[in-house]
Amino acid sequence: MHIHILGICGTFMGGIALLARAAGHTVTGCDANVYPPMSTQLEEQGIRLIEGYGAEQLSLSPDVFVVGNAVSRGNPLLEEILDLGLPYVSGPQWLAENVLQGRWVLAVAGTHGKTTTTSLLAWLLEDAGLNPGFLVGGVPQNFGVSARLTDSPFFVIEADEYDTAFCDKRSKFVHYRPRTAILNNLEFDHADIFADLAAIETQFHHLVRIMPRNGRIVANGAEDSLGRVIDRGCWSELEWFDRAEGWSAQDGASPVEATFSIAGAVLGSAVMPLAGRHNRSNALAAIAAARHVGVAPAMAIDALSRFKGIKRRLEVRGCVAGVTVYDDFAHHPTAIALTIEGLRRQVGEARILAVLEPRSNTMKLGVMASQLPASLGEADKVYCYAGGLGWDVAAALSPIAPKTMVSRDLDALVKAIAEEARDGDRILVMSNGGFGGIHQRLLDALSAR
Repeated sequence: MHIHILGICGTFMGGIALLARAAGHTVTGCDANVYPPMSTQLEEQGIRLIEGYGAEQLSLSPDVFVVGNAVSRGNPLLEEILDLGLPYVSGPQWLAENVLQGRWVLAVAGTHGKTTTTSLLAWLLEDAGLNPGFLVGGVPQNFGVSARLTDSPFFVIEADEYDTAFCDKRSKFVHYRPRTAILNNLEFDHADIFADLAAIETQFHHLVRIMPRNGRIVANGAEDSLGRVIDRGCWSELEWFDRAEGWSAQDGASPVEATFSIAGAVLGSAVMPLAGRHNRSNALAAIAAARHVGVAPAMAIDALSRFKGIKRRLEVRGCVAGVTVYDDFAHHPTAIALTIEGLRRQVGEARILAVLEPRSNTMKLGVMASQLPASLGEADKVYCYAGGLGWDVAAALSPIAPKTMVSRDLDALVKAIAEEARDGDRILVMSNGGFGGIHQRLLDALSAR
């Protein structure tokens, strides 16, 4: 089969391309912007990439067009496909029908921590010798790729609540039909497509409704929103984590160690590969889910020490003159707060210079502007890039104005950070995009001092 993917350079659609190629299909694709690292990863697999959405791509004559959710009505190639009645399908539906069918799917859903928890779960199964396939919205360092197809019956997938495609406004995850599901947390996000938290809770309950009776849901017991989702009806096995009578984790003997328990019975301890209580919860959920496919908790806890982390999750990009620059994907106020808290736990009294680009669709709308000051509270200095925003970031951050700089000039921001930074400081860059290559620009500016 020849498939042509519209929006191929997104992490999810690029992952589908890799899986389809591994399954023996001919794969081509297009995107508005074709650039590394995804373009490099795809081209290395022999996947032809075309920049733009020109109607001339119809001459490729694929068996089916696979349409990503970044492609909307008005897209010239999509409009031609519709006018000519050519076969098309959404990315999640193609994945479900051609890769996931017949496999034991382990899906990880939640507002935060999906990529980390999915990567952890895939690693726990890998370390146990189960050789899982996976599709992750990032690059786990233990694997070096975002997606992999194997002959294992197990497939681990990051289950996103964002909508499926222009033609299907259900959340992506309803297509995956998991037998094991992690519900990691649930907050309001994606204000561009959801009216309120209740609307997202409804989508999560759609996922719960399609779980089989012999399936298992591993849910965060500390989240009232998930309690409401489960109260609507649950027909599968249910285990809670971050709840005393279920799975729980406590601080260990050192700041980087955690002890894991179930129903109060200690299962073991491990040095955590990722800092922060949120990552402790992520690990707890992964350990519980892995048990459903036969990985003993003691074995899973032991495997944690060999987990190498994920690109763009507190990833160290470099250290110059004693100043360490980190890259992190945090973009929701809760994720920002937890990331800073995790780094603080790791570095103690060292200064943290937080650098933020409010870039997600929700952030661009300014919906969560009032939550930003509190989320940045533990940082010693705050630098915020306001380019492309239609709301007053400086006004929103006025409660922490004495330690904050806001600028629409990225060069000025880099210069100010480099001048402020001193030996021992940690510069924490947070964005869900490339942020204009600020990480390397900071390292270069520090080197030039």
